[in-house]
Amino acid sequence: MAPLKNTSAAPVETDAQSQTTIDLPKNRDAIIRFAREISTINVHLEELRYFWAKRIGISGPQWMILMAISELDRGEGVAVNAAAKRLHVDPSFVTTQSKLLEKKGFMERKPAPNDARVVLMSLTAKTSEQFAELETQQAQVFAFIFEEFDTRELATFTDKLSGLKDRFEKASTRLSVGL
Repeated sequence: MAPLKNTSAAPVETDAQSQTTIDLPKNRDAIIRFAREISTINVHLEELRYFWAKRIGISGPQWMILMAISELDRGEGVAVNAAAKRLHVDPSFVTTQSKLLEKKGFMERKPAPNDARVVLMSLTAKTSEQFAELETQQAQVFAFIFEEFDTRELATFTDKLSGLKDRFEKASTRLSVGL
């Protein structure tokens, strides 16, 4: 954030490029707290991912690749690029990690029937068995975490978070191109 300029009782911020004064949102403290809470939730989600991954003998990022494939696969396999896009990582990272996962028996990799340059990834029976072994404990953890929400409330809250995610993505894009 640009430095604050104390020219009035209300908080103001100076825009460094135009040297104009911008009124900060009235709910600035709530916005800062929200960002801090989301960051903290992300840390705890990361801890959970690493816990589940360790239980089946893989890394946290490898767990995320398996989750992406599980969510995206509709029976034909998932292209490396599709998994990379879902995870916001470079496709070369998914390629490298998927080869390691294949060696451990967690996934199969095969060329796409219509384009041999495209690699399709799918989960193995071993992975399904490992996921099934974790299912009860995961259900208990998530029941505890989301106990304050009924199904409708959770869907509404998730929709609002999705909208915020989209706006954050647009804001990041705008900032990166200098708007």
